[in-house]
Amino acid sequence: MFKRLHGSRIFTGCNAIIYPGLKLRTHSAFLRLLLTILTAGSAWCAATEAHMANTLLILPFENQSHAPGIEWISESFPVVLNQRMSSGSMYIIGRDERLYAFDRLGIPAGVKLSRATVFEVAQQMDVDYVVLGHYNFDGQNFQASAQLLDMKTFRLSSEVSESGPLTNLIDLQSALAWDLLRVLDPNQLASRNQFVTASAPIRLDALENYIRGIMAGSDAEKIKRLREAVRLSPSYSLALLQLGKTYYAQRDYKDAVAVLKQVAKDSPQALEANFYAGLSSYYTGDFATAETSFAFVASEMPLTEVYNNLGVVSSRRGKNAVEFFHKTVQADPKDPDYHFNLGVALLRAGDTAGALAQLREAVALHAEDKEAKGLLDSVTLSHAAPASLPLERIKSNYDETSFRELAMEIDNVHEQRLANSGPQAHSDYHVEQGINLLMQGFVTEAENEFEEAIRTNSLNAAAHSGLARTREKLNDFAGARSEANLALKLQPSAEAHTILGELSLKEGDMQRAQAESDKALALDSSYAAAQAVHHEIAARLAEKAQPLQKP
Repeated sequence: MFKRLHGSRIFTGCNAIIYPGLKLRTHSAFLRLLLTILTAGSAWCAATEAHMANTLLILPFENQSHAPGIEWISESFPVVLNQRMSSGSMYIIGRDERLYAFDRLGIPAGVKLSRATVFEVAQQMDVDYVVLGHYNFDGQNFQASAQLLDMKTFRLSSEVSESGPLTNLIDLQSALAWDLLRVLDPNQLASRNQFVTASAPIRLDALENYIRGIMAGSDAEKIKRLREAVRLSPSYSLALLQLGKTYYAQRDYKDAVAVLKQVAKDSPQALEANFYAGLSSYYTGDFATAETSFAFVASEMPLTEVYNNLGVVSSRRGKNAVEFFHKTVQADPKDPDYHFNLGVALLRAGDTAGALAQLREAVALHAEDKEAKGLLDSVTLSHAAPASLPLERIKSNYDETSFRELAMEIDNVHEQRLANSGPQAHSDYHVEQGINLLMQGFVTEAENEFEEAIRTNSLNAAAHSGLARTREKLNDFAGARSEANLALKLQPSAEAHTILGELSLKEGDMQRAQAESDKALALDSSYAAAQAVHHEIAARLAEKAQPLQKP
């Protein structure tokens, strides 16, 4: 299969789990980062007790229209459907992965695929589902249809279709995504209108320029198109990322940083954007900005190359980077650059013996590394660091895809193991993971865990309390109140009463907030969050009671 799991190592600092071609350092929070299991069963796709995450390949739609100028829409379907269908339980193959696989199979980009070729591609890429589709335009009405191919059963779903004015293309594509998700799981979606209106407000002409940009044959045309997409929709994170990466590839690092820093921190593209912003800042000599960018990525995506780069920029800023490089060597002991970097850092720190051990390892792994061999020979002869040390080596590969693919595989292993543990134990496991993720600040991922806990056992009061807490943090106060009340119906708890008290505080209802905090403290007098609500109420009441100062 073409999943490039060999490209990256992930470090979090605990025990190692070995997967083919990749070593992952596991941690309760990072292990389930961003990829959690929601649901997978339906009447059409075979249901299983273990609710596994799945991979989905969306192929460009076939253009059946003779209308000029709409060929770009073919490639827009994978882009829009990817954004709308991706979730913790559905990993969607990206465009770069698809093109890589096509290239390896000798399939020209843009060629119309036979059904046999689709099967071959899907099997080689080891995907669970494939989306096939076509579209037509008669000058007034645009129509798009799609089917899901289940690679486990080799069955095609019934065709789903949407139609309307061409100017409503993005809404039509979002509606088609809703249709396809309903085929996969009819029970887990919001209403069609809610789903469609929740899509990002991207202009149609911005989408067209983005698609034409990523398909452009020259960098000049690519930049022109992507800049226009950003001009039309300034917050369009996909266009900002691709424009920034194009500037980076041209070594226009100043413009790359300026563009990449415009990607919103809560965007799905934020991590990759900050990685390349970090590299671009590094190459312009702005090590402080580079450090900030890499630190942001490391906080959510513990890739070893990110820790390496944090060590490199920390060293450039005169800081001790030994700890960072120790982490990289532990996570990926087969990479000679990590041993070299640790060796250099240890020399800076005055640990000659430790540096010699690392440099010997670097040379053993890469005998042709003249710089490492020269430094090893120098330190061996003098038993001291040379007057001028070489610079530590930066890593330019960013492989979030491998992390997400591997995390999904690990999740599936957990789900298989938990399938035989009974619904209560299964649900409790997801509650524990949700609590860990929430403590780490991964609110959306925690929400997914609590939702899965409820799906596994709807009577788990702790799961409803946890979901209430995440909804509160996401400013969905109505949803938070609903879940907290449901939790209390199942089992009284200080947590649920405290959440209701916090919500009442936010709404300015002091009396209700006081009542809820009293109930929470009656159940657990040492519960810190309830005590905090109680103190906040007292402070607000005291502030109101203070007399006005005379002028």
